[in-house]
Amino acid sequence: QITTLINHKDKPKRSDKTLQAIQRVGQAVNLAVARFVTVGEAIADENHELKEEMDVACIEAKRAGETIAQLTDVASLYHAESDSHITIFTDKTGIVKAARLLLSSVTKVLVLADRIVIKQIITSRNKVIATMEQLEKVSSFQEFVQIFSQFGNEMVEFAHLTGDRQNDLKDEKKKARMAASRAVLEKCTMMLLTASKTCLRHPDCESARINKDGVFHQMRLALEQVIEIVTDSRSNGENELASISIYSGIKVFKNKVEGLRENLYFLSKENLSTMLEIILEHTEDFTDSAYTSHEHREHILELSKQAKMELEQLFSVWMQACHQEKMNIIMQDLKQSRQCSAMSKTACYILLHSAATSLAADLLKYHTDHMVLKALKITGVEGNLEAIAEYTCKLSEQKEQLVEMCRLLRHVSGTEPLEITCIHAEDTFQVTGPQIISAAETLALHPSSKIAKENLDVFCEAWESQLSDMSTLLREINDVFEGRRGEKRVYLSLPRPGKHNTNLKALKPVKLDTEEQAKIAKLGLELHLLTCEVDSETEKWEDQENKFVQHVQGMSSMAYSMYLFTRGEGLLKTTQDLFHQAEIFAAEGTKLASAFHGFSDQLHDDGKPLLLLESEKLIPMCQQLQITAKTSVQGKSATFTKV
Repeated sequence: QITTLINHKDKPKRSDKTLQAIQRVGQAVNLAVARFVTVGEAIADENHELKEEMDVACIEAKRAGETIAQLTDVASLYHAESDSHITIFTDKTGIVKAARLLLSSVTKVLVLADRIVIKQIITSRNKVIATMEQLEKVSSFQEFVQIFSQFGNEMVEFAHLTGDRQNDLKDEKKKARMAASRAVLEKCTMMLLTASKTCLRHPDCESARINKDGVFHQMRLALEQVIEIVTDSRSNGENELASISIYSGIKVFKNKVEGLRENLYFLSKENLSTMLEIILEHTEDFTDSAYTSHEHREHILELSKQAKMELEQLFSVWMQACHQEKMNIIMQDLKQSRQCSAMSKTACYILLHSAATSLAADLLKYHTDHMVLKALKITGVEGNLEAIAEYTCKLSEQKEQLVEMCRLLRHVSGTEPLEITCIHAEDTFQVTGPQIISAAETLALHPSSKIAKENLDVFCEAWESQLSDMSTLLREINDVFEGRRGEKRVYLSLPRPGKHNTNLKALKPVKLDTEEQAKIAKLGLELHLLTCEVDSETEKWEDQENKFVQHVQGMSSMAYSMYLFTRGEGLLKTTQDLFHQAEIFAAEGTKLASAFHGFSDQLHDDGKPLLLLESEKLIPMCQQLQITAKTSVQGKSATFTKV
């Protein structure tokens, strides 16, 4: 509404309708500000330490809203006595000043409100920690029950505050970290209850004490991480670097190589070499793994060697381009080198994804029966310490397998939130394994203890729950890799199955040979990678309503549906559907070129010729696609070539 007022064109002839519309907008802004200020003042009354700052910001916002209402009070302009009245027409700068003051004061109110929310979370965390310290020191059941009841209420309050904060976070990475920390706290609350009761029942038992201490330590770490996320501070920043995965390394590497297209001096040779070296170092997690097949290991080493050779080739062409010898030919060679380098990284990533997900699927299937956990429970109740020692060794082996699985999955997770979920899963297995062992040892030492049995059950349930979560995580990683992303927009321009061939008889699916399948799959994957690049580029725009962003997102969605067609999935069921989609895609491309051309008229800097050049390249490409899509073909071979 403010933008509408500021951009209002001052025309000599003003209709009654225009004047009324301007007045309505001004009144709506003032009313919205008044409602906003009422909330701000209520927050100020509840938080005396920030009351003064909040009140000042609210007064400024209210004043700005009233000024906008006065300047837009133009409905009375037709009356002669109101000629001296200052309005948006007589004082355009006044509305701009009022708008700036309004936006500034509203921002202040929001920042102050945010500080209050952060303070509430920190205060709640401090209460939880203080009560935890009391719980650690209690020596009687009665006292424990009383304090734990208070602790439970404080944890509920903390869960509500952090849950709201998690929903408000815009950064998906922080959101995933917050979700992981909150999950730890939720599971640990039950563990803390049974571990503490076991320790109180068997005060001289060393394994019970170790079990309880482990839970308290885990909770403190999770509470600390929540505060790090909320206050946007990181006490150990180096951990951020340590968590770089192969997928994110390849993504950054490809972006840097692509940057050479715009600027040959964009980065140094050493910088690019170091990046590749880090990626190849991470592949050692796969080649060194006892669970990677010999075939996969050989193939990974071969692709790593190829990646190094292609980087050397890229360096050679890059250096020639920097010296500007035979510029046109060199730039073409550089483009090919960039593409080869990118494709070899993609091939390597596909192989690593296959190795990691195959291992995960096999391990999760193998461990679904929970035989080791069942054996620990039985031998614990029997008080068989020898058998407990045997099964704890087996659980430790299982833990190492699952930790390695999480580490490999992290490298091919495909998104930062999923990478964080893999790290959280790895930490959970690392911590829960030893806790199950200490709980089982306690039960074996006190086989008739009901509370020790209940405690072991709780830790085993946490392990089983994490295994179940891993199956979901594996499915999500595969969905990202294969392009089945739930948040992908569906645009109305997408043809629906059967819509364009309703008069045709049902066509029998054509069976492609292995070579044809491989070719289609490769082209489809290349198209998918391009849609991912386009999506990541459009996500950088703050204004998601921008017409160019929306147009490009629509085209990306169409290309994405064409990629799904190569997998036999999605809305495009027949080749006719695909060809029709290609026609629409080409038409949208032509519209986009036209829109770019129109936008270039508004530019008066060096960007104009570059934008014109790029938009003019689009037109022949779109025409070529239109012709190909409309050309009639017959027979399997000709149709395959057209596809």
